Amino acid sequence: MSVADAFMKTLTNYSIISAITSTIFIILLGFYLRKRNIFTEKFGKNLSKVTLVVALPAMNFNAFMTSIDKKVISESLSVLILGFVILIVLMFIGPLLYPKVNHNEREVLGIMTTFGSTSFFGIPIVGAVFGPKGIMYSSIFTIGYHVLIYSYAYIKMSGLKMEIDNLKKIFVNPIVISTILGLFLWLVQPYAPQVTVPTFIKGVIQPTAGLHAVAFFRIDQTALWLWTPFNYLAQLASPLAWLSIGCTLGSLSFKQATSSPIAWYYGFNKVILVPLATLLVITLLSVTGIMPMSFTAIATITILMATPTAAVISAYSISFNRYALLTSSSSLISTIMAVIMMPIWIAVLQMFNSIGLIK
Repeated sequence: MSVADAFMKTLTNYSIISAITSTIFIILLGFYLRKRNIFTEKFGKNLSKVTLVVALPAMNFNAFMTSIDKKVISESLSVLILGFVILIVLMFIGPLLYPKVNHNEREVLGIMTTFGSTSFFGIPIVGAVFGPKGIMYSSIFTIGYHVLIYSYAYIKMSGLKMEIDNLKKIFVNPIVISTILGLFLWLVQPYAPQVTVPTFIKGVIQPTAGLHAVAFFRIDQTALWLWTPFNYLAQLASPLAWLSIGCTLGSLSFKQATSSPIAWYYGFNKVILVPLATLLVITLLSVTGIMPMSFTAIATITILMATPTAAVISAYSISFNRYALLTSSSSLISTIMAVIMMPIWIAVLQMFNSIGLIK
């Protein structure tokens, strides 16, 4: 299959196109509603909080309600390691991408380049395109992300030493809690007390599948009355996140935000250069057998690295008065660029898969 054929196959894939158009249309809806003042700025922030505190943790936890697989365990370990390694490498390389600005500005831009909006922007898109397995890999990848953004990034942006209150943010965080709990339960399934149940797929009994044994805490099979509300909340994650992104874009002055050349250069680095370098490196690691990974794992990591400025970094910048205007401008530009580039990245990844480069 030629590259052109692979690209066209991707662009005519109904599920992929539907995921992309859903993302763009709902973000545009949030933008329109904010511009019409139907959504207020405060309402957009509340949407964001509901997404981060309720919907995304439910989606993370549900992703681990699946049968264990030795290959997936091996890949999960690789994803966890890469989650730390990629970000640590970017901590050193990020500032070097901005040699023409002063040291303090270079430091802030480096941190912004390292940390993207993985939970808020990336995971909903991964979930829409790659389903529960993609969400699982995303959740594992972001363990390192949360540890580093609340430690290293906080220290650098605040200029202070690490405090107990900030350590709590790492672990007393609904997304981190749901990820660690879900990962633990997923790993201990074979050793937990087993119960015999009918086979359920998406809450529907499969009569021809017969009975099978699962761990007692597999609520998707043993307690549908509990799994169903979790599933409803999980399904809210993507639309709420996309509406909130649109609302945030609609709250900013486009003319003022787009007047900074360095913000545009940052947007290119964050949304194009970093994910491209990530894709090439992890593909090389996979095809050489150093760290073999599936297409879903590689695609998930690439998409997470193609996300715009992390909201936490923007909050740090404003709170500690570290180039708040530059951060806000960069956040807007990188978000617009990410919305444009995400369909392209998904198409490129699918093309790599179609030609057999990543499987």
